[in-house]
Amino acid sequence: MAARPSWRGQIRLALVSIPVEIYPATKAGRSIAFHQIHEPSGQRVKYEKVVPGIGPVDRDEILKGYEIEKGEYVLLDPEEIEKVKLESRKTLELTQFVDYSDIDPIYYDKPYYVVPADDLAEEAFVVVREALRKAKKVGIGQLAMRGQEYVVSLKACGRGMVLETLRYADEVNKASSYFRDISDAKPDADLLDLASTLIEKKASGFDASEFENRYIEALKGLIAEKLKKKGKRVIQDDSPDTPPKGSNVIDLMAALKKSIDSGGQAPAKKTAAKKSLAKKSA
Repeated sequence: MAARPSWRGQIRLALVSIPVEIYPATKAGRSIAFHQIHEPSGQRVKYEKVVPGIGPVDRDEILKGYEIEKGEYVLLDPEEIEKVKLESRKTLELTQFVDYSDIDPIYYDKPYYVVPADDLAEEAFVVVREALRKAKKVGIGQLAMRGQEYVVSLKACGRGMVLETLRYADEVNKASSYFRDISDAKPDADLLDLASTLIEKKASGFDASEFENRYIEALKGLIAEKLKKKGKRVIQDDSPDTPPKGSNVIDLMAALKKSIDSGGQAPAKKTAAKKSLAKKSA
């Protein structure tokens, strides 16, 4: 596989550890980038960091500041912030299992494909994948990655599994604060029947390939039209760019039996992470 994994480690289910790799399941969509141009000179607009009353300042003189009161800051240098970042424990421990419907889709953030790290890990990987599929459950755990800790879900997907980072409860706005002014009135029965009939008529399977970004296509058309026009103005920017400053799979059957005999409990581990994800937004 040519892509570089975002994370390498182990998925642990009680006493069973499975070496895995995870890869981003999505990529940035098509987009068109624009630069800001100073029309009279035809030069690109550049940005520099300035301090009122002082002017441009060197990047090395800049620290991060957390505002505690208006105009008062606690200053932190990059080294102090770096020390707070969490070390990747290289282990995703599945601590609970929930029904698909228990997690409101609004909590899902970013998906990753999960694959066994090597041939030796494949048997245990397949067993856990099929157990999740048979139970129609999603595994939940916490994972340290890129210096931060994420709540994640794990579910079967085709021949592999999909891991999705989940938003914490305080990252989701409560729906009630937006929906409270909508009345509880029941809809007209005839209108409801008509809407239901229309939905049934247009019901189909979802196919993402049927949709395209019409805005991007329209922008491309506009740019092509501008290039064809007589009297077109194409600006050449000659100003220089400033550079910015082995596997560890234990005997699967024995591990599973031992896990069941011990009540499915893995050795206790301390965690300073937030509590488990709230189920559905109010």
